[in-house]
Amino acid sequence: EPFLLNFHLINVVLCDCVSVVLGKYGWSVTYTTQSICALKGSTVDLSCSFRYPRGHKVTSTFWFTEWGTGVEPEDPVQDPEYAGHVEYHGDKEKDCTLRITDLRERDSSTYWFRLLTDQEGGTYTGSPGVTLSVTGLQVKVTGGHQDKILTCITTCTLTDNPTYIWYKNGQHLDESTSPQYKDPVSSIYIDGYSCAVKGHEELHSPAVCVQGQSCNRVTYTKRRICVLKGSTVDISCTYVGYYSTISTFWFRSDKSTP
Repeated sequence: EPFLLNFHLINVVLCDCVSVVLGKYGWSVTYTTQSICALKGSTVDLSCSFRYPRGHKVTSTFWFTEWGTGVEPEDPVQDPEYAGHVEYHGDKEKDCTLRITDLRERDSSTYWFRLLTDQEGGTYTGSPGVTLSVTGLQVKVTGGHQDKILTCITTCTLTDNPTYIWYKNGQHLDESTSPQYKDPVSSIYIDGYSCAVKGHEELHSPAVCVQGQSCNRVTYTKRRICVLKGSTVDISCTYVGYYSTISTFWFRSDKSTP
């Protein structure tokens, strides 16, 4: 077993939401939330705080996702794959918040915080860590031919009891704390429905045809793009139209008329 486990850890649970792992000699890491479910493409903060014994000076702090026996964990912030994607927002005193932007499904993992000090044996890893699950949105269609039921589904239960927003052919329909659309669903073949979560309206689910598979729908390759001023960018999408398409164009959301 790694020597880090030789501190005789004691698990203490406070308020059903905060886990503190206390070391025998004054070490501790407190994770504000142990489990987070967040939307693909969104930003999430893994918040925590830490303590260490007097007389020690923190020389290094980082988070990691893989920890094998006899293998030193590596800081993902230094990995080119995470460049501009993972940022440490904490310090070397007590705050150990990690921010992950533009979440990807492969970011789903358990994250641990680790600190090193200038004293012999001054290495500590906080357990149990934070389990992050990343999910997209999908519209599930159930029911008979005339009584369709739409449900906005995720692979994990989203944190913070979200409000769901429904769209028909890209136009805002309704908002509800229920993931199920409550009003009658149109049976017109051209209509496509999608859902989003309030606060992340740009992260729509793919549109779903409630009748057949040829309704009007547009699928954007990437919903959020950050580029340098003066550079060139491709904004790409695919589309399906129920009727023959005679024209297509892009428009800006800050213009009153497309």
